[in-house]
Amino acid sequence: QLQLVESGGGLVQPGGSLRLSCAASGFTLDQYNMGWVRQAPGKEREGVSYSSFRDGSTHYADSVKGRFTISRDNAKNTVYLQMNSLKPEDTAVYYCVAGRHTSLVVNPELYSYWGQGTQVTVSS
Repeated sequence: QLQLVESGGGLVQPGGSLRLSCAASGFTLDQYNMGWVRQAPGKEREGVSYSSFRDGSTHYADSVKGRFTISRDNAKNTVYLQMNSLKPEDTAVYYCVAGRHTSLVVNPELYSYWGQGTQVTVSS
């Protein structure tokens, strides 16, 4: 059974950093596109970042470019999201997502597998 388990969320001050982890089981990352999607209260889901299994290409939302970095460790079957220079508007539940596509897809709705989410709160 395919499962995604996120960790690493928490409360951080503006300007601080967090690293989210997503441990995958039941499948191997090297056959799946992976991503991070967030949802803040009262707002629509936003695709934050995606990583292609095929060529290693990545995609970032404009709101996080230059601050967030997605990476994957296939040996550990884990995906990471390094978040630096955090802002209050980054506050949201962050979900790890996985999907099998022929190219990198940046629409969250096209990812079939979702973790349970981890809360990130940026506040002083």
